[in-house]
Order: sequence, then structure tokens, then C-alpha cells
Amino acid sequence: MRPIRTFTVRPALPAKLEPLRELAYNLRWSWDHDTIQLFRRLDSELWESCKHNPVRLLAKLQQEQLNAAAEDDAFLAQLERAYGRFKDYLETSRTWYRKTYPSVPEGRIAYFSAEYGLAECLPIYSGGLGILAGDHLKSSSDLGVPLIGVGLLYQEEYFHQRLNKDGWQTEEYIDNDFYTLPITPVRDAAGNPITISVDYPGRQVIAQVWRVDVGRVSLYLLDTNLNSNRPEDRLVTERLYRGDPDVRIRQEILLGIGGMRALNALELCPAVCHMNEGHSAFLGLERIRLLMRSNQVGFPEARELAKSGTIFTTHTPVPAGIDRFAPDLMERYFSSYYRELGLTRESFMALGRQNPTDAAEPFSMAILAIHLSGFRNGVSRLHGQVSRKMWQSLWPNAPLDEVPIDSITNGVHALTWISGHDIKGLYDIYLGPRWLEDPTDRKVWEGVMRFPDDELWRTHVRRREHLVSFARRKLQDQLRRQGSMPAEIERAGEALDPEALTIGFARRFATYKRATLIFRHPERLARILNNPKQPVQLIIAGKAHPEDNPGKELIHQIAQFAARPDLQGRVVFIEDYDMSVARHLVQGVDVWLNTPRRPLEASGTSGMKVALNGGLNMSVLDGWWDEAYDEKLGWAIGTGKEYADNEFQDELEVNALYDLLEKSVVPLFYDRGIDDVPNGWIAKVKASIRTLCPVFNTNRMVHEYAKRFYVPAIEKYERLGANGMERARALAAWKASIEQRWSGIRITRVNTNAQDGMAVGSQLEVEAQIDLSGLPPEDVAVEIYHGRIDASLDIAAGTAIPMTYRSSDGGPATFVGCIPCDSSGQYGYTVRVLPKHEDLGPVCDTGLVRWAE
Repeated sequence: MRPIRTFTVRPALPAKLEPLRELAYNLRWSWDHDTIQLFRRLDSELWESCKHNPVRLLAKLQQEQLNAAAEDDAFLAQLERAYGRFKDYLETSRTWYRKTYPSVPEGRIAYFSAEYGLAECLPIYSGGLGILAGDHLKSSSDLGVPLIGVGLLYQEEYFHQRLNKDGWQTEEYIDNDFYTLPITPVRDAAGNPITISVDYPGRQVIAQVWRVDVGRVSLYLLDTNLNSNRPEDRLVTERLYRGDPDVRIRQEILLGIGGMRALNALELCPAVCHMNEGHSAFLGLERIRLLMRSNQVGFPEARELAKSGTIFTTHTPVPAGIDRFAPDLMERYFSSYYRELGLTRESFMALGRQNPTDAAEPFSMAILAIHLSGFRNGVSRLHGQVSRKMWQSLWPNAPLDEVPIDSITNGVHALTWISGHDIKGLYDIYLGPRWLEDPTDRKVWEGVMRFPDDELWRTHVRRREHLVSFARRKLQDQLRRQGSMPAEIERAGEALDPEALTIGFARRFATYKRATLIFRHPERLARILNNPKQPVQLIIAGKAHPEDNPGKELIHQIAQFAARPDLQGRVVFIEDYDMSVARHLVQGVDVWLNTPRRPLEASGTSGMKVALNGGLNMSVLDGWWDEAYDEKLGWAIGTGKEYADNEFQDELEVNALYDLLEKSVVPLFYDRGIDDVPNGWIAKVKASIRTLCPVFNTNRMVHEYAKRFYVPAIEKYERLGANGMERARALAAWKASIEQRWSGIRITRVNTNAQDGMAVGSQLEVEAQIDLSGLPPEDVAVEIYHGRIDASLDIAAGTAIPMTYRSSDGGPATFVGCIPCDSSGQYGYTVRVLPKHEDLGPVCDTGLVRWAE
């Protein structure tokens, strides 16, 4: 029975406790350990059963408990301190961003993501992409970056994983109750909910806007579960990552186009839009449409301005991981939209295709994001290289190292993932407050060397014991749900050894992550685990996508291995991997295992969280570990080579893994002094903390985004948009002129003083004559491209040297330059011509390059 009206009931807080409400509705509590303790103090058992949700906690507390807290002087004093720090945090204007960039124009940065992992009580995330987005918002808040988030509010929690008795994953979906979550509906001045609309074929769909406060950052989420929408459109925000392409395209239209309309409705028009993956790429089209309408310009001019303030971060190392939509589906949803942009079907579809002339090629969201962004990056140094190779065909005339895709390596938000009771206390004592104020300060982390070995070891032992206790409870809960016998449930309470070397593995169960690699030779592994003097144990967690049957099979294989009588208690699979499970694992394991097939791990961040908490990494040289690894910090599985034969690679690397365990990891862990402290192990832990923590955190990451992308994008957007988009109009007209004449450019002659056996220290002079097809010399950059010759007789990792215009004398223009002969070897060079304009982006971004033939 449908109600005729609805109303909301809020907890009746005594006046003295009213600050609790404000604290509960701002997710800063999720990384402020004192505030967490404040809520836990009200009722620790209820805090756990509410999934660490302070809004639900306040709603479920008995009035007697609230009244008692209001008369508890100690509690009130703690509340006053926590609330005072919270207000100081929000109100300070002396943030890192304002101190570093005092003269940068005011400009909001809108960060779009399909998922956000902010706290376990707000389950609108599935895995690493969402966790990274959540940490990005938190560090942006800490640093005072003027960032706002945009996403979708899903009616269902991301699925809860349940294993049956045979170890097969099943899924359980639970509805989110928005009114008991730390979110609020956004209302206008009259108190009405703010809504926006997007166009689907033959209808408009309405979405309500909700807000999540994340410290100083606001996150706006769209919700279509409204009575005014059709049942099929209410499902658009029902569930994260629906597999049906029709639902998926509607989700991404809502995220990108609807997200831009929501910001417009809220009068929060951003100077910069940052796409976290390609799911939100339609925002680029909507930005262009809005600029065309407000400035009375065409698509090319609006595109130049929109592109100058748009950033695209890709997390995907393989084309198969990109959302792609069939041409007929795109026509169905965008036929009227692209006409409004002044585009033909062909020119519109070309925005999302590698080969614009292939009418059958699907429309790629990543390619659309690339075409409509002025800044692009992968999420680790290696992933940047992989991305440039993957998308090189979009710039066919550019050398691989000049493909305009950069990299900024991911990080983690330290206070979200550090153990608040144990390791944080150690940091506070020996590092002082600076590690919190600026976790990127390497000098501060040098203080790790002052940690007494025994104190650091005992601290970590407590975390391992806590993890073992947590794993036992989770295992018993799993067995109860499966209807296991009481004796089996009781035995699970003794699983794992709190003193044994504990290895953790937790990932999304995609096949390329090779979760079962360590089980490839079960008998050898069993001998390692069951060594009576030096025992080892594995704690594993992770979900497979509901439609990923190969991923589910991997979980089943691990469950079957864990059920072996000789291994019971040595291998444990914890179901329903989420932020809470992740936090316990990264805070308590001794070693974090990571075995992806290189180079398919874009970055990974869980190993960074382990390092922060005093654990060590043992990983394939992929993602972030490829640039972080040093033998003093942890272990590398294999040598970083890539193989065409997967079976050969797996066999090679699993044996390397077993060898590391048997010869290095296990002996080092159990090599104890008379005080039972493994000093060699602790030396490695200290080196890991000192070296990795100041680098692999989201403060450093956001610093980089601000310096390399956000601030330049704001400045360029302001510059091109000033005076009625004067410079954007000029740039679009200039590009049109260049493209019209470019095919006529010819490098007619290249002269040089080269001779075989040039002496080191000499200079090779180059003169080029170029027919510029009527272009003035100032519209082109002529360069010598030179470098060593590789085995394929190509220039490897070439360097560009600008050439200087000399004269034309009514004929071809003459340019001159010199190559310094700095070292011996075989070198090669060529000459190239590129467009040159002060408002252009990266050197090869236009795709127009003329090479000498």
C-alpha cells in the first residue's frame, strides 16, 4: 500500500548533545579517530551493529542512554573537544591550497566518479576505483582544494557476498535507507527538493539531488528512484555497475549530463571537471552544449574552452575494460542531442571511435573522454606507459613517449587507513604532529628510525592478534549462516595462530589478478604453511562481479583448498570484502601478497595501506610496486618481464613466490633475538615506512593534480573564456585554418654537416627547407627529433630540439638547428613540423605532425 504522504523522524537529542548531529552528518568523523571514539563511547556494540554509522546509531539509541550521556561530564568534555576541532577544521582559511596558490583565480573543480568509497556505512562503492575516489575527496578537504564531487546514489548497497557450503559465491542485495545515512536532500529556498532532468528516448527522467559532506568538500549524488519516473527509469540508480548496456548507458548519461545539470542548478558551475574513469565522459558533451547556449558559439569554439578545463584519469590497462556502446544504442539515445550540438551522426560517432570511418565500431567512453579532455593520465608510472601504448593509434604520427597521456601515481588517505589505537599512537609520539599536517614531508618520516624495535614489534603483534580475532568471528558468522554443525563453528573460534607469519590477499576476483597463483602447487604450499617450527597462514578476501563466473570459480577453488583437513585453520577466506574487512587486513597482516599478471594492474593501493601500518609487500612488479620496489623495502615476485605464454609466466612466477617464502620471507620473520624480536624484519619495516609513506599517500597525489592539472586548467579556462570566449574563438578559427592547409606542408630538403665518426663534444648542424603551404613561420614549430638507434633501427626515446627560422626568400622557409654529440654510439635524427600556438595543449595533441621523408 502506497502512502499518501511521507515524513521523517529524527532522534530527539538533548540540547547538550546537539553537536553530535552535526558531527554525524559530516564524514570527517570517518578519519578523525577521536570522533569515532566519541560515538563508540555511546554504545560500542550498537556502533558495530550499525556498521559504524553515527546517524543510525543516534536513531537507535534509547532516550535513557542519550539523557545519561547529556549528564556525563567526561563525555561532554570529549564532545566539546571533538566539536571544537571540527569547527576549527571547517573554518580555517589557511589551507595548503590557498597558501600555495594565492593568486590563482577562484575556480571550482568538479570530480565525477561512478562510485565513492568513503565509509563502510555508505555502501555506494565496489572496490579500488571507489576507494581511490573517496580518499581523493578526503585529501582535497584536508588540503583545502576547492573540489566538489558528483556521483550517483544507489538504492541498493553493493552486493553482500555469501559463500555456500561448497564455497560458491552468492549475492545478497539490501536496500539503502537514505534517511538513516549521513546524507541530506538538497533543497531550494522554499524548502523543496532540488531536481534535474535528463532526456531518454521519448521521455524525461527526473533525478533528485542529495549531498554528502566530506570535511570541507561537498559530494552531490543523483537519485532517480522517484514516483514521477517510469519503473525502468527508477532502476537507473538501483544498483552499481548494471550489466545491461541499456541500463548502463542511462546511468552514464545521468552521471555525466545529469551531473553537469545538477551543478548548474546549484549554481556551482565549475572551471574544471575531472573524470575519474570514462563512466562520466558524457559530461564533456554537456559542458559544450551549455557553453554553446550561454555564449552563442558553435561546437568547435565551445569544445576548445570545455577541453581546456577537463581532466581524464584512466584506471584501465586493457581495451576490454572500457565501456563501449553499440552504434544503434548511441543513435537511440543521442540522435536529437548531437543535432542540438550541430553535429552529424558521423562527426558525433567519431568522437568515440579509434577509426572514425568504421561505421560498425562501438562508441568508446574512454575515447570520448580522451577527445574532450585537455589533460589525461594513468594512475602509476607503468600504467602511463601502458596507456600511451594502448591509445597510440589516436595520435598515429606521434612517437610513443609523446602520446599526450601523463601519469600521476595513486595514494591512500593515511588517517582513513591507519590503526588509530596502535601504530598512529607510535607515530604521534616519535614523529610529532607534522606527519599528520604534511604526510609528504620526507624529513618527518626519518623519525621512524627512532622507533625502538621492540615497541614497533609489540605494536604490530597487537594488530595481528586483533586481525586473528576478527577473522575468527567472521568465520564463525559464515558457518552459522551456512547451517554448519556447532562443533565446526566452535573449531572456527580457534582458527589461525596469532603468532604465526600472516599473509594477506584481498582483491576484486578478476582473473588477471591471479588469486589462485599461490595455490598452483598445493603440496609445496602445504609444506610451507605447515612447517611446525615456522608456520605460515593465509587470510584471503574478495568479491567476484555477479556476472563473472571465472572469478567465482577462483573463489570456489580457494574455499576447497582451505577445507583440506591438513590445512584447516591455516587458510581462511573471509566473505563480504568491504572497507571494514580491508581495514582489519591491512592493519594486521605481516605480508601483503599481490600477484597480477603484469602489466594489467593499473596501480593498486592496498599495499600502500599495509606499508602505512607496518606490514611488508611481496608483489609482482606491476602497478605502483613497479616504481616503489627496493629490496630493502619488501620483495619482488619475478623480474618484471612480460611473457606471451601465460602458462609459462605463471609457472615461473609461482616458483619465484615459493622460493621467496622458503628462503627469504619466512626465515627473516622467525629470526629472533633473545627478546623474541625479529630485528632484521623490523629493519625492513622501518625502511618501508620511511620510504613509502611520504610518497604513496593521497596528499602527495592531490598536490600533483593541483600543480600539474588543476591550477593550469583553471588558468587556461579563465584565459580562453575571458571577454566572451575571445581566445577560444580565435583558437578554434586558427585550428580550422591549420587543418585546411596542413596537407600541403612539405619538408623539401634536409642538409647537414654529418660525417661518419663525429667526435664527442662536436655539434651536428641541420638545415631544413620547408614549404609551409602559405602558413606564416610563427604558426609552426620545426624540430630535430634525435636519439639512439635501437635494434629495430628506430630512434628510441627520442629528444626534440627546436629549430630556428632563418628566412624564406619567397620560396621554402629555412630552419636551422644543432644536435650536441654528447656521448658515443649510433644515433639517428629526422625533422618534423608541428602546429604552434600559445593556447595549444601538449605538443602532439592535435595529431598534426609532418615528418621528413
